[in-house]
Amino acid sequence: MIRLTFPTRLLSALAMAVGLSGCATGPGSRPGPMTNVQLLALNDFHGNLEAPQSALRYRDDDGGEQTSVLGGGAQIATRLEQLRQDHEQTITVAAGDLIGASPLISAYYLDEPTVKALTAMKLDLASVGNHEFDRSIKELQRIQAGGCEQYTARQPCALEPFAGAGFTYLAGNTVDDKGQALFPGSAMRSFGDIRIGFIGLTLKETGNLTSADGTRGYRFTDEAEAANRFAAGLKAQGADAIVLLIHQGGDVTDRFQTEGCAGLTGPIVDIADRLDPSIGLVISGHTHEAYACRITAPDGTVRTLTSAGRYAAFVTDIDLRFDTATKRVASIDAKNIPVPADLPKEAKVAAIVDRYAAAIGPVGNRAVGTVFAGTDTERDSDCMDGAAEDFIADAQLFSARAGSTDGADVAFINSGGVRTNFDAAADGTLTYGEIFSMQPFGNSVEILELTGAQLTAILESQFCDADASKVCGTLLVPSANASYLVTPGQPIGSRVTAFRIDGQTVAPDRAYRVAVNNFLAAGGDGFTGFADGKSVGSGGIDVDAVERYLSDGSIETPRCGRVRRAD
Repeated sequence: MIRLTFPTRLLSALAMAVGLSGCATGPGSRPGPMTNVQLLALNDFHGNLEAPQSALRYRDDDGGEQTSVLGGGAQIATRLEQLRQDHEQTITVAAGDLIGASPLISAYYLDEPTVKALTAMKLDLASVGNHEFDRSIKELQRIQAGGCEQYTARQPCALEPFAGAGFTYLAGNTVDDKGQALFPGSAMRSFGDIRIGFIGLTLKETGNLTSADGTRGYRFTDEAEAANRFAAGLKAQGADAIVLLIHQGGDVTDRFQTEGCAGLTGPIVDIADRLDPSIGLVISGHTHEAYACRITAPDGTVRTLTSAGRYAAFVTDIDLRFDTATKRVASIDAKNIPVPADLPKEAKVAAIVDRYAAAIGPVGNRAVGTVFAGTDTERDSDCMDGAAEDFIADAQLFSARAGSTDGADVAFINSGGVRTNFDAAADGTLTYGEIFSMQPFGNSVEILELTGAQLTAILESQFCDADASKVCGTLLVPSANASYLVTPGQPIGSRVTAFRIDGQTVAPDRAYRVAVNNFLAAGGDGFTGFADGKSVGSGGIDVDAVERYLSDGSIETPRCGRVRRAD
């Protein structure tokens, strides 16, 4: 466990970092009685109510590599109860993406079972994440408040009434044209005489990561500026410490670790560097990585940064120790605790999961087709695309050609829109539940007319680092009849070469019919060039497109190589 204790020379910085008044403890002074407050934190649950089938590799406290099957709704509930034992003052919080991009058991029922399970787990506060907006602002408001009013194609309350979330969403930087936040931006919680303020934010790029219809009427402001504004209000209300719940995060060398932030990079670094010193603890998410460490801002402020990975594989256990007399934070302990899938299941959450699993079973277990020649979806070292994305792109092209008089020339899928790899049975059978989990958004397939020059410019916009070794956010993967090379070291605008469709070099002035999901068609994931295309047709709903493709009966597992790095 990382014990963030602070010697005398750091106490003055810490006093600012937790928004406390008074003098630092002098040399030789005796510590007084302490008050402990436990924070348990989750992020990026994404409706993963059932334990996964595959194991996850992570670094333990000693730096050793462990491999275990982690997660499950009833299992995380058990782990939370275990961690709460012997703690009189405790609160459970989350940093966004609790719902959205969910497996069938949750998504089919508009994530109602997940919200019920999280309520049963005694979750108190949660920041919104980008996926909370997948089904629109109105639907998110229903998730918070409850009720069965319909804002989506799917009927709410399909299995039972829905009372809404028993926890409070915070959304301080999600504002309308009058500057009013969608949900409260902050909340205060008292633990005896200790008052802790919480701020909840999503990433400012949320508008690029969701459909335009899903966030219409709202914008997402700079995270640090919003956090600092709310921090000032919390200090004025007498907060003894301030915690930021933010759906934005960082990348670390070892993606999943119980403690440490080795190699930390990413947007959260800049955000943390610009935070007011009163914000002493940052609970982050979005990048699906697990870390816990102390970071130091340019102004000398020392604060704690955590993230619990994804899908309830971990829960972050944070212990804030306050000097009872001065109400100062004396130390912070932070550690990610694994959640083994073989833990006993907590009864209340298990009952919710079992009820919805029984209802969805006949739907999810229906066989929809067979994929031949194995089900290996691991990417080769020289490929940038993967078999799962290739498969979805092929399905969308097939569906677009089948559902439109003039068909389509090519299809593209954003890699972030494919949520799982293949998980077919030994004989290659894929079920509806498996293909739904690959694309759980309910998007439609749209056909756009774009010139070759427009398409090339869109591909160029993927790469934003110096050597094009990484994409800005998501990779555009084409159908099997197209390919392109990425050349590192070239200036922006000259990195995509050998762009071919049907074996022919793409002509800048030629018009091409391009099949994409409606999220990309609206300029999602920052690919605003797609929004300039002319709509010329439709290929149906994405999951239906995959089922239609599988009905052809001659599908083979794609081999990667449609997007390669040039030598």
